[in-house]
Amino acid sequence: MAIESAVGEAAIETNLKQFLLVLSVSLSVATLPQIVSWFRKIPYTLLLVIVGLGLAFLNVRLVNLSPELILSIFLPPLVFEAAWNLQWARLKQDLIPICLFAIVGVLVSIVGIALGLNQIAGLSLPTALLIGASVSATDPVSVVALFRELGVDKRLTTLMEGESLFNDGMAIVAFGFLLSFALGTAQFQAQSILVEFFVVVGIGIGAGSLIGFGISYLTQRFDLPLVEQSLTLVAAYGTYLITEDLGGSGVIGVVSTGLILGNFGSRIGMNPRTRIIVTEFWDFLAFFVNSIVFLLIGDQIHFVVLGNNLSIIAVTLGAML
Repeated sequence: MAIESAVGEAAIETNLKQFLLVLSVSLSVATLPQIVSWFRKIPYTLLLVIVGLGLAFLNVRLVNLSPELILSIFLPPLVFEAAWNLQWARLKQDLIPICLFAIVGVLVSIVGIALGLNQIAGLSLPTALLIGASVSATDPVSVVALFRELGVDKRLTTLMEGESLFNDGMAIVAFGFLLSFALGTAQFQAQSILVEFFVVVGIGIGAGSLIGFGISYLTQRFDLPLVEQSLTLVAAYGTYLITEDLGGSGVIGVVSTGLILGNFGSRIGMNPRTRIIVTEFWDFLAFFVNSIVFLLIGDQIHFVVLGNNLSIIAVTLGAML
Protein backbone atom coordinates (compact mmCIF):
# COMPACT_ATOMS: atom_id res chain seq x y z
CA MET A 1 0.00 0.00 0.00
CA ALA A 2 2.83 2.39 0.83
CA ILE A 3 4.42 1.75 -2.59
CA GLU A 4 1.09 2.33 -4.37
CA SER A 5 0.55 5.55 -2.41
CA ALA A 6 4.06 6.78 -3.29
CA VAL A 7 3.50 5.97 -6.97
CA GLY A 8 0.16 7.79 -6.90
CA GLU A 9 1.68 10.87 -5.28
CA ALA A 10 4.52 10.89 -7.81
CA ALA A 11 2.03 10.69 -10.69
CA ILE A 12 -0.01 13.58 -9.26
CA GLU A 13 3.13 15.68 -8.82
CA THR A 14 4.25 14.92 -12.39
CA ASN A 15 0.85 15.82 -13.82
CA LEU A 16 0.76 19.04 -11.81
CA LYS A 17 4.20 20.04 -13.08
CA GLN A 18 3.14 19.32 -16.68
CA PHE A 19 -0.03 21.37 -16.22
CA LEU A 20 1.88 24.33 -14.76
CA LEU A 21 4.41 24.13 -17.61
CA VAL A 22 1.64 24.18 -20.24
CA LEU A 23 -0.09 27.06 -18.47
CA SER A 24 3.15 29.06 -18.20
CA VAL A 25 3.87 28.69 -21.93
CA SER A 26 0.26 29.59 -22.84
CA LEU A 27 0.25 32.73 -20.70
CA SER A 28 3.65 33.74 -22.10
CA VAL A 29 2.21 33.51 -25.61
CA ALA A 30 -0.80 35.55 -24.47
CA THR A 31 1.42 38.38 -23.25
CA LEU A 32 3.73 38.29 -26.29
CA PRO A 33 1.50 40.52 -28.51
CA GLN A 34 1.45 43.14 -25.75
CA ILE A 35 5.26 43.26 -25.76
CA VAL A 36 5.94 42.92 -29.50
CA SER A 37 3.30 44.80 -31.50
CA TRP A 38 3.97 42.82 -34.72
CA PHE A 39 2.47 39.67 -33.15
CA ARG A 40 -0.87 41.46 -32.82
CA LYS A 41 -1.40 40.81 -36.54
CA ILE A 42 -1.61 37.07 -35.83
CA PRO A 43 -4.81 35.71 -34.20
CA TYR A 44 -4.12 34.55 -30.65
CA THR A 45 -5.26 30.97 -31.25
CA LEU A 46 -3.12 30.67 -34.39
CA LEU A 47 -0.13 32.03 -32.48
CA LEU A 48 -0.62 29.30 -29.87
CA VAL A 49 -0.66 26.60 -32.57
CA ILE A 50 2.51 28.03 -34.14
CA VAL A 51 4.32 27.99 -30.78
CA GLY A 52 3.08 24.42 -30.22
CA LEU A 53 4.42 23.41 -33.65
CA GLY A 54 7.77 24.94 -32.74
CA LEU A 55 7.90 22.89 -29.55
CA ALA A 56 6.91 19.75 -31.51
CA PHE A 57 9.66 20.45 -34.05
CA LEU A 58 12.15 20.55 -31.17
CA ASN A 59 10.54 17.32 -29.88
CA VAL A 60 9.42 19.01 -26.66
CA ARG A 61 6.20 17.24 -25.64
CA LEU A 62 4.42 19.16 -22.92
CA VAL A 63 1.80 16.48 -22.27
CA ASN A 64 0.31 13.41 -23.93
CA LEU A 65 -3.04 14.60 -25.29
CA SER A 66 -5.66 11.83 -25.45
CA PRO A 67 -9.12 11.98 -27.07
CA GLU A 68 -10.67 11.30 -23.65
CA LEU A 69 -8.88 14.34 -22.19
CA ILE A 70 -10.15 16.61 -24.97
CA LEU A 71 -13.73 15.31 -24.86
CA SER A 72 -14.20 15.03 -21.10
CA ILE A 73 -12.14 17.94 -19.76
CA PHE A 74 -11.79 20.61 -22.44
CA LEU A 75 -14.91 20.27 -24.62
CA PRO A 76 -17.79 20.83 -22.11
CA PRO A 77 -16.67 24.29 -20.88
CA LEU A 78 -15.99 25.53 -24.43
CA VAL A 79 -19.40 24.39 -25.65
CA PHE A 80 -21.21 25.69 -22.56
CA GLU A 81 -19.57 29.13 -22.80
CA ALA A 82 -20.60 29.48 -26.45
CA ALA A 83 -24.18 28.41 -25.69
CA TRP A 84 -24.40 30.65 -22.59
CA ASN A 85 -23.51 33.72 -24.67
CA LEU A 86 -25.68 32.78 -27.67
CA GLN A 87 -28.89 34.81 -27.71
CA TRP A 88 -31.98 32.68 -28.29
CA ALA A 89 -33.70 35.49 -30.22
CA ARG A 90 -30.87 35.58 -32.78
CA LEU A 91 -30.65 31.80 -32.89
CA LYS A 92 -34.41 31.47 -33.48
CA GLN A 93 -34.28 33.88 -36.41
CA ASP A 94 -31.60 31.82 -38.17
CA LEU A 95 -32.67 28.34 -37.01
CA ILE A 96 -33.50 27.10 -40.52
CA PRO A 97 -30.14 27.97 -42.15
CA ILE A 98 -28.30 26.71 -39.04
CA CYS A 99 -30.11 23.34 -39.26
CA LEU A 100 -29.39 23.17 -43.00
CA PHE A 101 -25.69 23.78 -42.34
CA ALA A 102 -25.59 21.35 -39.42
CA ILE A 103 -27.41 18.48 -41.19
CA VAL A 104 -27.29 18.87 -44.97
CA GLY A 105 -23.97 20.71 -44.85
CA VAL A 106 -22.32 17.96 -42.82
CA LEU A 107 -23.64 15.29 -45.21
CA VAL A 108 -22.37 17.22 -48.24
CA SER A 109 -18.97 17.60 -46.56
CA ILE A 110 -18.75 13.88 -45.76
CA VAL A 111 -19.59 12.86 -49.33
CA GLY A 112 -17.31 15.49 -50.89
CA ILE A 113 -14.30 14.60 -48.75
CA ALA A 114 -14.90 10.86 -49.22
CA LEU A 115 -15.10 11.17 -53.01
CA GLY A 116 -11.90 13.24 -53.09
CA LEU A 117 -9.98 10.76 -50.94
CA ASN A 118 -11.36 7.78 -52.84
CA GLN A 119 -10.86 9.07 -56.38
CA ILE A 120 -7.67 11.10 -55.96
CA ALA A 121 -5.83 9.66 -52.95
CA GLY A 122 -6.92 6.08 -53.65
CA LEU A 123 -8.30 5.29 -50.18
CA SER A 124 -11.04 2.70 -49.89
CA LEU A 125 -14.55 4.20 -49.82
CA PRO A 126 -15.40 3.06 -46.22
CA THR A 127 -12.15 4.58 -44.88
CA ALA A 128 -12.68 7.76 -46.90
CA LEU A 129 -16.24 8.11 -45.56
CA LEU A 130 -15.03 7.66 -41.97
CA ILE A 131 -12.42 10.40 -42.44
CA GLY A 132 -15.12 12.62 -43.92
CA ALA A 133 -17.37 12.04 -40.92
CA SER A 134 -14.46 12.72 -38.53
CA VAL A 135 -13.56 16.15 -39.91
CA SER A 136 -16.90 17.50 -41.18
CA ALA A 137 -18.17 18.72 -37.79
CA THR A 138 -15.87 21.73 -37.69
CA ASP A 139 -15.19 23.83 -34.60
CA PRO A 140 -15.18 27.61 -35.17
CA VAL A 141 -13.38 28.73 -32.00
CA SER A 142 -10.49 30.37 -33.84
CA VAL A 143 -12.78 31.80 -36.53
CA VAL A 144 -15.20 33.31 -34.01
CA ALA A 145 -12.25 34.78 -32.09
CA LEU A 146 -11.12 36.41 -35.33
CA PHE A 147 -14.69 37.65 -35.95
CA ARG A 148 -14.66 39.39 -32.58
CA GLU A 149 -11.34 41.06 -33.34
CA LEU A 150 -12.57 42.27 -36.74
CA GLY A 151 -16.03 43.29 -35.50
CA VAL A 152 -17.98 41.38 -38.17
CA ASP A 153 -21.78 41.25 -38.37
CA LYS A 154 -23.43 39.51 -35.40
CA ARG A 155 -25.55 37.33 -37.69
CA LEU A 156 -22.46 35.74 -39.25
CA THR A 157 -21.13 34.90 -35.79
CA THR A 158 -24.53 33.44 -34.80
CA LEU A 159 -24.61 31.26 -37.93
CA MET A 160 -21.08 30.00 -37.33
CA GLU A 161 -21.54 29.29 -33.62
CA GLY A 162 -25.04 27.88 -34.04
CA GLU A 163 -23.99 25.47 -36.77
CA SER A 164 -20.97 24.28 -34.81
CA LEU A 165 -23.09 23.65 -31.72
CA PHE A 166 -25.63 21.47 -33.57
CA ASN A 167 -23.52 19.63 -36.16
CA ASP A 168 -22.21 17.23 -33.51
CA GLY A 169 -25.33 15.07 -33.43
CA MET A 170 -25.28 14.55 -37.20
CA ALA A 171 -21.57 13.75 -37.26
CA ILE A 172 -21.83 11.25 -34.38
CA VAL A 173 -24.68 9.35 -36.04
CA ALA A 174 -22.92 9.39 -39.41
CA PHE A 175 -19.63 8.17 -37.94
CA GLY A 176 -21.29 5.42 -35.89
CA PHE A 177 -23.27 4.16 -38.88
CA LEU A 178 -20.31 4.32 -41.28
CA LEU A 179 -18.13 2.45 -38.79
CA SER A 180 -20.75 -0.30 -38.46
CA PHE A 181 -21.16 -0.33 -42.24
CA ALA A 182 -17.40 -0.68 -42.75
CA LEU A 183 -17.28 -3.56 -40.24
CA GLY A 184 -20.24 -5.23 -41.95
CA THR A 185 -22.51 -5.06 -38.91
CA ALA A 186 -25.05 -2.63 -40.44
CA GLN A 187 -27.00 -2.23 -43.64
CA PHE A 188 -27.82 0.99 -45.44
CA GLN A 189 -31.37 1.72 -44.29
CA ALA A 190 -32.57 5.32 -44.22
CA GLN A 191 -35.17 4.57 -41.56
CA SER A 192 -32.67 3.17 -39.04
CA ILE A 193 -30.29 6.08 -39.66
CA LEU A 194 -33.06 8.63 -39.02
CA VAL A 195 -34.18 6.81 -35.87
CA GLU A 196 -30.63 6.75 -34.50
CA PHE A 197 -30.18 10.45 -35.32
CA PHE A 198 -33.35 11.47 -33.49
CA VAL A 199 -32.49 9.23 -30.52
CA VAL A 200 -28.99 10.71 -30.13
CA VAL A 201 -30.18 14.30 -30.52
CA GLY A 202 -33.40 13.73 -28.54
CA ILE A 203 -31.60 12.29 -25.51
CA GLY A 204 -29.17 15.23 -25.62
CA ILE A 205 -31.95 17.84 -25.79
CA GLY A 206 -34.04 16.04 -23.17
CA ALA A 207 -31.27 15.59 -20.60
CA GLY A 208 -29.91 19.09 -21.21
CA SER A 209 -33.36 20.67 -20.87
CA LEU A 210 -34.17 18.86 -17.63
CA ILE A 211 -30.87 19.91 -16.05
CA GLY A 212 -31.08 23.46 -17.43
CA PHE A 213 -34.63 24.12 -16.23
CA GLY A 214 -33.98 22.32 -12.94
CA ILE A 215 -31.03 24.56 -12.08
CA SER A 216 -32.91 27.64 -13.34
CA TYR A 217 -35.75 27.10 -10.86
CA LEU A 218 -33.33 26.04 -8.12
CA THR A 219 -31.37 29.30 -8.28
CA GLN A 220 -34.64 31.22 -7.82
CA ARG A 221 -34.68 30.08 -4.20
CA PHE A 222 -31.43 31.71 -3.08
CA ASP A 223 -29.05 34.55 -3.94
CA LEU A 224 -25.52 33.16 -3.58
CA PRO A 225 -23.37 34.23 -6.57
CA LEU A 226 -20.52 31.78 -5.92
CA VAL A 227 -22.90 28.84 -5.48
CA GLU A 228 -24.81 29.77 -8.65
CA GLN A 229 -21.54 30.11 -10.54
CA SER A 230 -20.44 26.69 -9.28
CA LEU A 231 -23.79 25.17 -10.32
CA THR A 232 -23.22 26.25 -13.93
CA LEU A 233 -19.83 24.52 -13.88
CA VAL A 234 -21.36 21.35 -12.46
CA ALA A 235 -24.13 21.60 -15.07
CA ALA A 236 -21.65 21.77 -17.96
CA TYR A 237 -19.67 18.69 -16.95
CA GLY A 238 -22.60 16.80 -15.41
CA THR A 239 -24.79 17.19 -18.48
CA TYR A 240 -22.04 15.96 -20.77
CA LEU A 241 -21.27 12.87 -18.70
CA ILE A 242 -24.91 11.95 -18.01
CA THR A 243 -25.97 12.39 -21.65
CA GLU A 244 -23.06 10.31 -22.93
CA ASP A 245 -23.91 7.54 -20.43
CA LEU A 246 -27.53 7.56 -21.66
CA GLY A 247 -26.38 7.09 -25.27
CA GLY A 248 -27.06 10.64 -26.45
CA SER A 249 -24.88 13.46 -27.72
CA GLY A 250 -23.04 15.06 -24.83
CA VAL A 251 -22.39 18.19 -26.86
CA ILE A 252 -26.07 18.62 -27.75
CA GLY A 253 -26.90 18.14 -24.07
CA VAL A 254 -24.43 20.83 -22.96
CA VAL A 255 -25.70 23.16 -25.70
CA SER A 256 -29.28 22.74 -24.46
CA THR A 257 -28.28 23.36 -20.84
CA GLY A 258 -26.16 26.39 -21.77
CA LEU A 259 -28.90 27.95 -23.92
CA ILE A 260 -31.53 27.52 -21.19
CA LEU A 261 -29.34 28.80 -18.37
CA GLY A 262 -27.98 31.70 -20.45
CA ASN A 263 -31.33 32.86 -21.82
CA PHE A 264 -33.84 31.72 -19.18
CA GLY A 265 -32.16 30.69 -15.92
CA SER A 266 -29.95 33.78 -15.74
CA ARG A 267 -33.07 35.97 -16.08
CA ILE A 268 -35.40 34.33 -13.56
CA GLY A 269 -32.89 32.99 -11.04
CA MET A 270 -29.96 35.43 -11.04
CA ASN A 271 -29.78 39.10 -10.24
CA PRO A 272 -27.84 41.37 -12.66
CA ARG A 273 -24.69 41.30 -10.52
CA THR A 274 -24.67 37.49 -10.43
CA ARG A 275 -25.19 37.31 -14.21
CA ILE A 276 -22.15 39.50 -14.74
CA ILE A 277 -20.08 37.38 -12.33
CA VAL A 278 -21.09 34.12 -14.05
CA THR A 279 -20.53 35.53 -17.55
CA GLU A 280 -17.06 36.82 -16.61
CA PHE A 281 -16.26 33.44 -15.04
CA TRP A 282 -17.13 31.62 -18.28
CA ASP A 283 -15.23 34.15 -20.39
CA PHE A 284 -12.17 33.45 -18.24
CA LEU A 285 -12.67 29.68 -18.38
CA ALA A 286 -13.05 29.72 -22.19
CA PHE A 287 -9.86 31.78 -22.53
CA PHE A 288 -8.08 29.46 -20.09
CA VAL A 289 -9.12 26.25 -21.90
CA ASN A 290 -8.54 27.66 -25.39
CA SER A 291 -5.05 28.74 -24.38
CA ILE A 292 -4.19 25.20 -23.34
CA VAL A 293 -5.99 23.36 -26.17
CA PHE A 294 -4.53 25.24 -29.13
CA LEU A 295 -1.00 25.08 -27.72
CA LEU A 296 -1.32 21.31 -27.21
CA ILE A 297 -2.83 20.80 -30.68
CA GLY A 298 0.36 22.17 -32.23
CA ASP A 299 2.54 20.32 -29.75
CA GLN A 300 0.99 16.93 -30.64
CA ILE A 301 2.14 17.04 -34.28
CA HIS A 302 4.68 14.41 -35.36
CA PHE A 303 6.43 15.85 -38.39
CA VAL A 304 7.60 12.47 -39.73
CA VAL A 305 4.02 11.15 -39.79
CA LEU A 306 2.83 14.48 -41.17
CA GLY A 307 5.35 14.32 -44.00
CA ASN A 308 4.40 10.76 -44.91
CA ASN A 309 0.72 11.73 -45.28
CA LEU A 310 0.99 15.16 -46.89
CA SER A 311 -0.75 14.09 -50.10
CA ILE A 312 -3.77 12.68 -48.26
CA ILE A 313 -3.92 15.75 -45.99
CA ALA A 314 -3.78 18.09 -49.00
CA VAL A 315 -6.62 16.21 -50.75
CA THR A 316 -8.69 16.28 -47.53
CA LEU A 317 -8.18 20.03 -47.11
CA GLY A 318 -8.99 20.72 -50.75
CA ALA A 319 -12.15 18.60 -50.64
CA MET A 320 -13.26 20.15 -47.35
CA LEU A 321 -12.84 23.69 -48.66
